[in-house]
Amino acid sequence: MRLFAVFLILVTFVTACQTAFETEETSPQPVDDEGTQERDEEASNELRERDEVQEEEELLDVDLTSFANRQPNQWAETVSGVKTRLHTDEKVIALTFDACGGPYGNGYDEELITFLQTEQIPATLFFNERWILEHEDLLLELASDPLFQIENHGTAHVPLSVTGHSAWGIKGTSSPEEVVDEVLGNQETIKRLTGQAPTMFRSGTAFYDEIAVEIVNELGLEVVNFNVLGDAGATFSVEQVHRALLGAKSGSIVLLHMNQPSSGTAEGVKKAVYDLREMGFSFVLLEDYELE
Repeated sequence: MRLFAVFLILVTFVTACQTAFETEETSPQPVDDEGTQERDEEASNELRERDEVQEEEELLDVDLTSFANRQPNQWAETVSGVKTRLHTDEKVIALTFDACGGPYGNGYDEELITFLQTEQIPATLFFNERWILEHEDLLLELASDPLFQIENHGTAHVPLSVTGHSAWGIKGTSSPEEVVDEVLGNQETIKRLTGQAPTMFRSGTAFYDEIAVEIVNELGLEVVNFNVLGDAGATFSVEQVHRALLGAKSGSIVLLHMNQPSSGTAEGVKKAVYDLREMGFSFVLLEDYELE
């Protein structure tokens, strides 16, 4: 009888141990939520960085052989392929402002930009890399404002040519490779700083040959100039800026500057904006419309 009792005790003990072992094996293990989240974020960042590198490699891998030894036939601000107006008959105007950079172009017209923000006037801002390198924090501030569209105004601020043509005394790029460098140098700078790649390009001096425009298009950007010269390189007086803007029509793209605070641009724009509103015009970003 004692042996049978001992046997029952042993069986009960073994069964209990086996059940405990199975429970431990099948019980869900605690999840390291923080560690899992960190790993997910790291994987996501790696994928994003890989995609960005792939995009840059694709741009740098543009085949330029079809442009080699071609001679351009046009040299101007309005050559084939350059967009100069919005494709619309609506009473809308696109104000665009260049920030050119360099020894005489690194200023910032705070009065002008503050006016646009106060009056909620959308504007497209074309930044040159030289200006950006002097004002990185300011670029980020402006890029975070949905009122503004940020675009590419070149790396060295030179005309875009495949043969070294000059404009306004500034020598242009002299080969397809130099055209690519002038576009992509600043393209990568803006994307690195803002996280957004520009979709539009305007060269220093706004001069091109038609082959250079084709190359920019091959890089995935539109070349955008203007059909209203708003301040002539920030040399116009207040009244000249005012008069120039009042000549805008439906779909006009206006060229102005935001890097010369001592010019007549800010006051001229203020006067013109009030008058143009009275005439029934409103203001839009370039990205809001198809361009032609």
